Amino acid sequence: MKETKTVRVRFAPSPTGYLHVGGLRTALYNYLFARKHNGVFILRIEDTDRTRYIQDAVENLIATLKWAGLDYDEGPIKGGNYGPYVQSERLDIYRHHAEQLLQAGKAYRCFCTSERLDKMRKLLEKMKVSPKYDRTCLKLFQSEISEKLAAGEPYVIRMKIPDGQIIKFRDIIREDVEISSDILDDQVLIKSDGYPTYHLANVVDDYLMGITHIIRGEEWLPSTPKHIILYKYYNWEIPKFAHAPLLLNIERAKLSKRHGDVAVEDYISKGYLKEALINFIAFLGWNPGTEQEIFSMQELVEQFSLESVNKAGAVFNIDKLKWLNFEYLRKKSDTEVLQMLKEELSQSKYNQIHYDEKFLLGVIEAMRPRVTFVKDFIENSPYFFEPPAQYDVEVIKKRWKEDTPQQLEMLVEEFSKLENPGKEDFEAALHRTAETLNIGNGKLIHAVRLAISGVGGGPGLYDILYLLGKEESIKRIRTAIDKIKPL
Repeated sequence: MKETKTVRVRFAPSPTGYLHVGGLRTALYNYLFARKHNGVFILRIEDTDRTRYIQDAVENLIATLKWAGLDYDEGPIKGGNYGPYVQSERLDIYRHHAEQLLQAGKAYRCFCTSERLDKMRKLLEKMKVSPKYDRTCLKLFQSEISEKLAAGEPYVIRMKIPDGQIIKFRDIIREDVEISSDILDDQVLIKSDGYPTYHLANVVDDYLMGITHIIRGEEWLPSTPKHIILYKYYNWEIPKFAHAPLLLNIERAKLSKRHGDVAVEDYISKGYLKEALINFIAFLGWNPGTEQEIFSMQELVEQFSLESVNKAGAVFNIDKLKWLNFEYLRKKSDTEVLQMLKEELSQSKYNQIHYDEKFLLGVIEAMRPRVTFVKDFIENSPYFFEPPAQYDVEVIKKRWKEDTPQQLEMLVEEFSKLENPGKEDFEAALHRTAETLNIGNGKLIHAVRLAISGVGGGPGLYDILYLLGKEESIKRIRTAIDKIKPL
């Protein structure tokens, strides 16, 4: 795509709490497009809906974008030449532009009460007619308007939608779109509290900030004709539009909090790596057309294109996200994983215990093929960090017999003879004991694993014995001999 001027795109969330994964995808697509075209990525806070505003939501949003590696070029805190970048700080700008429309006869004041509007809407619904404002206030004489203003009656400013027009536009993703203006409502532009609606503020800001491409979710597609009308009313150049597909759950219904986690913060707290989440989010609608599934951010920048984004809804497959997290964790160096494991331990019940780095690196080596998240090093193998408090009943039934304690006593004697044993020394001692007892190695292996870990599975037994060390291993085996009774 050849551009004649600098690409400028924006991510414009509302500070209503958490950052939705759909919002992260919108931010990502804007970021990738800007970086690919050497453009500018802007963060703009659309906080004009004061009923939904949540304290500290902006700070949380900025922190989440930073975590994801989506560094914006202009916006709150950073500033820029087109600020302020928070809409509640731009109210005079919106009022000025609304006044222009009033003067041009392209907007009008509406004094209708909410009670009248509700009554009108219910009547239209009963008649099975699409609920639209009936333009009662458009018919007011100027003298009536002046009286109402003098009396201090509250009002909103509505856009006057032109009649009998076909609004056409080219969407980069959806291609040609057209809609009749006759089905559009006279949209409120300025609310009775003086704040603009999304529609006015969005268009005014996009123009004044020089936005060249509007990349957003499909849910905004029905609003686009109204925005195009506003661009035409102001005689402004219309930016290019691209509406990404809806995010769907596994049942192909719209993704919502009712069906699971939708906040990016939830995935951060669950231990997902940013590389995995970004890679996964990128594929929610976009496909490079190759077999490649693992992408670095730079590779995403190089290969991303809006033309390759699908129209069909994108299914949020949590199993695919987990697989990506496993793959990214597997690719990380031992040093990187060590630092993450230390951080995880510092936030766990083991935070008062000092662990030798060599020991932790051994745990990482033993468990890496078995973990999807860093926390799994602890949750899937707590026996590396504390003795088992209980033993798996099913394993006891299957592996712990009347003669098991006696056999383990002999093994403990053999272990006691070892000096600074390595994995192979533990293995040789167990083999010798099994041979003396004239039993298979497996009978001892399963019993020892249960004794030292409390469970029947996990990494290699000799890896566990070596990491725990001779003294701790013997101590745990003797505890198990006292505690476990055959079932």
